Amino acid sequence: MTPHAEAVTEDTSLPAALGTRFAMRGLRSAGFGVIIAVCLTLAFGWSFRSTLAHSVCIAIVSWFTIDLGRMAASVWIHRREPPSANRNIGRWPGWPWMLPIILVGTIVGFSVGGSVGDWLSGTYTPGFLRATWSEALAVLLLSLVPGVVITYWFYSRETIAATEAAVQTAQRQAAEHQLKLLESQLEPHMLFNTLANLRVLIGVDPPRAQAMLDQLIAFLRATLGASRVSSHPLATEFTRLADYLALMQVRMGERLQAHFDLPDALAALAVPPLLLQPVVENSIKHGLEPKVEGGRIDVSARRDGGQLVLEVRDTGAGLSGMRSDGTQFGLMQVRERLATLYGANASLELVNAGDAEGGTRATLRLPLP
Repeated sequence: MTPHAEAVTEDTSLPAALGTRFAMRGLRSAGFGVIIAVCLTLAFGWSFRSTLAHSVCIAIVSWFTIDLGRMAASVWIHRREPPSANRNIGRWPGWPWMLPIILVGTIVGFSVGGSVGDWLSGTYTPGFLRATWSEALAVLLLSLVPGVVITYWFYSRETIAATEAAVQTAQRQAAEHQLKLLESQLEPHMLFNTLANLRVLIGVDPPRAQAMLDQLIAFLRATLGASRVSSHPLATEFTRLADYLALMQVRMGERLQAHFDLPDALAALAVPPLLLQPVVENSIKHGLEPKVEGGRIDVSARRDGGQLVLEVRDTGAGLSGMRSDGTQFGLMQVRERLATLYGANASLELVNAGDAEGGTRATLRLPLP
C-alpha cells in the first residue's frame, strides 16, 4: 500500500470511528437515564412512566450538549497542531474547560429535556428556568454531581481504550519492523552465497557460470515483488523454491534432485515469504554438498489438526555431518521470524531422517491462518 493510500484510508476511517463512539456515548447516556428513573421511582414513589420520560430526555439532551461542547473545545485548543480536525475532535480538553461545559449542558438538559419529557408524558413540571432560585440551585447541584461522575466515566473509558489501541498499534508496528529487518538480512545472505558460487564457476566452467547468472537474474526478477509483501500463497512459496533449486542445479548438476508435494487444498494458504528457502539452503550446504554423489531434497506440506506442517527432507550427510564452521544464519532467522509472527504456536525442528536413505528432516509447524 502506498503512503497516499494509507493516508486516504486513515482519513476516511477516522470520522466513521468517531461517529460510532459518539453514538455509543448517546446510548449509554440513555441507559443512565433509565437507571436514574428506576432509582427515583423506588426512592420517592413517583410515576415510573413520567419519571422515565423526563430522566431519559434530560440525560440525552445533557449528553448531547456536553459532548458537542467538549469536541468544539478540543478543536479550538488544538487548532494550531499538525493533526487533522477529525483527530482533534476525539481529544480531552481538560477539566478547566469541561466544568463550565458540564454546567451549561446540565442547564440546557434540564430546560430542553424537561420540556420534551413534559410533552411525552403529558405532565407539567416547573423545570429549571421556571423554578425559584432555591429550587433551581438545588436541582443544579444535584444534577452536577451525576453529570461530573458520568463525564469522568466516559473520559476514563475512552482514555483506557485509546491507550490500549496505541499499545496494540506499537506492538504491531514493532513486529512488522522486526520482520522487515529479518527479511532484509536474509535476502543478502542467500545472494552472497550464490555470488560466491558463481565466482568459482567463472574460473572453472564459464558456460555453466553464464547459465547460472541467467538463472539468477530470472530468480531475482521473480522474487522482487514477493519480497515486499508480508505473506503470499503457499503455492507461490513452492514456486519460488523451485526457481531457487533450479538455480542451484546449474551449479550442482545431477548431484541435486528435487521433489515437491503440495496438496491442492493447501495451495492458497497464506505463509510468510522466504520461510522455506533458508531451510532448503541449509540442506544443500550441510547435507548434499558434503556428499560426492549429492542427493535429493523433498519439500512437502500437510495439515495436522489446526497446524500447517511444512517439511524439508534431504538425503545428505545428516546432522552428524553438519560442518562446525557454519553459523546456521538462515535457520536462526527462520526461528526468529516464527517467534515474531506466531510466538510459541510455531516451531522449527531438525532431526535425522532415521531411514535407509539417511539425511536430515526439517519440520516447520505454524498455525493455520
